[in-house]
Amino acid sequence: MGWQIVIPVITLVVGLVGGFFIGVYYLRKQIENMQNNPDMIREMAKKMGYNINNQQMNRVQQAMKKQKFK
Repeated sequence: MGWQIVIPVITLVVGLVGGFFIGVYYLRKQIENMQNNPDMIREMAKKMGYNINNQQMNRVQQAMKKQKFK
């Protein structure tokens, strides 16, 4: 009777931990791709309501290259 509670709890914990690490991996890959593709950065800025010019684009790319995502 105890197994009916223990197994679902363990499954939930394993699923949450696995989902977290998969999410972090996916986000890092997206950021790495964004570093090399200025169109993705412009698209993200437009979604946030910003319109960036070339000088701002260069600053963003330089700042992203300084970050260590690996």
